[in-house]
Amino acid sequence: MELRQLRYFVAVAEELNFGRAATRLRIAGPSLSQQIKALERDLGVRLFERDRRTVTLTAYGETLLPRTRALLEQADELRRAARGFAVSEPVRLGYVSWRPPDLEERVSGVAQLRVDAWVLPSHAQAGRVADGSLDLAICWVRATDLAEQQLTARLIGADRLSAVSVGGETAVRARDAVVLVDADADAWASWNIYALEFARATGATVERIDDHGITGPAFFDHVRRLGRPVISSPKRDATPLPSGLVRRPVIEPAPVWTWGLVSRWDETNPAVLAAVAALTREVVVDFGAAPYWLPGDDPFRPGAATYQP
Repeated sequence: MELRQLRYFVAVAEELNFGRAATRLRIAGPSLSQQIKALERDLGVRLFERDRRTVTLTAYGETLLPRTRALLEQADELRRAARGFAVSEPVRLGYVSWRPPDLEERVSGVAQLRVDAWVLPSHAQAGRVADGSLDLAICWVRATDLAEQQLTARLIGADRLSAVSVGGETAVRARDAVVLVDADADAWASWNIYALEFARATGATVERIDDHGITGPAFFDHVRRLGRPVISSPKRDATPLPSGLVRRPVIEPAPVWTWGLVSRWDETNPAVLAAVAALTREVVVDFGAAPYWLPGDDPFRPGAATYQP
């Protein structure tokens, strides 16, 4: 049982409509339904009676609702108290592979910044913000992730991805490129999601690997083995480009990877809020000439919700 599931229960109980509750929670309807079913399994009782038209609380649900509200209020009060104690503590920031070169300068005078040395994948860093291990993280994130983990994000940077090939000078069309997808779904979860959606949208070829060759010497080995342009991930790597390989722009469309500054929805620590404002103030991110491509669930797509409540 998780506090998040209890919040979902209260929302559905108040709306008596899964669609409205999902909109209120900024979560997909099927995901909300699955979480409620999981909570019912954990509790061993049915909380709702539902059919195609109506949703009603069961007797168990009626009994547990006020107790759940009280429990959530206690949890919120504990969180507020803990953050009140932590106002004078450094703001903990994690990142994946990119961060602004003037990071510390931007927050100088408004917050004491501690950059976490534990570099982890995007989904892991977002999770650490959600569980309180970090205050902020610079990572790639989906709108669904933000909603489910009660996070918010502001755009702080973007990478226009290129391809690496054996020779060649002209730009590479997306449908003529290859994207690598690694079997390690934990280490490369965010990249795999991005790469597979890009392939579905553009016709690029998916090449499945199991050697973590998304970066480093193994990546260049795959480029030579395939003999085709392979799209390079945004993961920074100190390995120099080997002789005989060239980096080429990708067009029609150009893949863009966004970096968001992620924090908690209900953040109240003045130092954290000041750091967010300082790091994103007057930030202008240029995605480059159109056409460019962003995943459908990217919160920074033109017209998408900004997730800055």
